[in-house]
This record gives sequence, structure tokens and C-alpha cells, in this order.
Amino acid sequence: MRLVRPFAIAVAFACLMPAVPGAQMGGDPDRVVPNGGISVAGWQGKIDPGSVAQGRTINDSKFSQEGSALHLIIGPAAVYWNPANTASGDYTIKGTFKEPKMSDANSHPHPYGIFIGGHNMGTDKMSLVYCLAYGDGRALVRGFNPTAGPPTGNGHGVFTPMRAAANAAVKKVAAGEPVTQDISWTVKGDSASCTINGTVVATYTKAELVGADKLESFDGVYGIRISHNVEAVVTGFGKQ
Repeated sequence: MRLVRPFAIAVAFACLMPAVPGAQMGGDPDRVVPNGGISVAGWQGKIDPGSVAQGRTINDSKFSQEGSALHLIIGPAAVYWNPANTASGDYTIKGTFKEPKMSDANSHPHPYGIFIGGHNMGTDKMSLVYCLAYGDGRALVRGFNPTAGPPTGNGHGVFTPMRAAANAAVKKVAAGEPVTQDISWTVKGDSASCTINGTVVATYTKAELVGADKLESFDGVYGIRISHNVEAVVTGFGKQ
């Protein structure tokens, strides 16, 4: 009879374990923000399934309004939206995101930005596409769709038109310094473009973003996508 060593059993077991978000490993789990919750009328939020698995809820972050600005102090990564905020046809959605101190928890910054094309918001069938900026000078374009393949570490099925990569348009600062990024999506005809700080960082045709395992349409709800453990003050957010 062949004996199986304990080490071999451990390796086999590890191979069967689900992937865990990289941002939640190495001592960087979702924080819990005191006195959290959404206090801005009409707004809703949904945290990532990976954060739900940690036992977190939307009330572990704080989403408030200060004058005309939205102030986000985030524990679990999430999307935030107001169901009244929809866009169709040709449109531009803009927002200015100020990070008071660029995050560098566990040696990685945390991004934030705008999503468009939201459908089935707040449900397990939610789909949308977002463009994000990182304080270390990178940009990312990614979408959620539950049928877009096996869930990633954050628990969503995703499609990724543009992986996180350095872009000269995105402001880059050292950890702990303030940084401000102007982010927008513009839909015109059959194309959608993401602009950061006045420079187009990515443009896609409808065929590239809409269809099976992607968006239902460029039309839909728009809102904010933000990573975990980050703070941002958002001004000038809305449809232009």
C-alpha cells in the first residue's frame, strides 16, 4: 500500500482552494470603517463577493456628502450608484477624484474611477464597465459580467479590455502624497472612450464592449467603482 505524505496532501488541498484576491492577502484584508454606511440620498452600493466572503457589508465603508462633494472612506471594494443616474445615446460622464494620501498598503496602491453601462444593479447578474486610475500612474479598464468566465479573486466574472498598465496621462505620486485624477467616459455613436486628465487612454467599439459575456448596452446606469482600503473625495461627478 502506497503511503501519501502529509506534504503531498497539503499541496493537493491547496490546489483545490479558491483564488483569494491579491489585495486581501499579505496583511491587507478589508478594513472596517467606523460609523459607516451610505448617507447620501438615493445612492446604493454593492461590495465584491470576495469581500462578502470576509464577512464585510456595505456598512463597513462610509459614503457621505460634504457640500457638493462625495466623500468615500472605503473598507470593502464596491460599486456605488444612484438608480436615477442613467445615460443613453451620446454622453459624457465625468468626475474628479482626489486621494488625500495615495494608498500604499502592502506596497500596492488602490484605484478608483467611473463605470457606465450598468444593468441589473445590485444583483448577481450585474454588468458594467469601468475605467480606473491608480496613484502610481497606471490605468485599468475592466467590466463585470457573471457569465464572463470563472470568478476572479474578487468574486466577479470579469472581462478586461485593458489590463492595469502605466500611462503618461495618469498622475503618479509617492505613497502618502495627495493626488487628483480627472476621469471620464464618453460614448459617441458606436464607440466609447475613457479619458484621464484630458488624455484618451482607451477607445473601444461597441462590438468590443457589448455582447455575450460583456455589456448589455452602452446605455444604462453610471456610477463609481472604487477599490478597498482607500479614501477619495469626488467632485463634479455626473453627466455632461
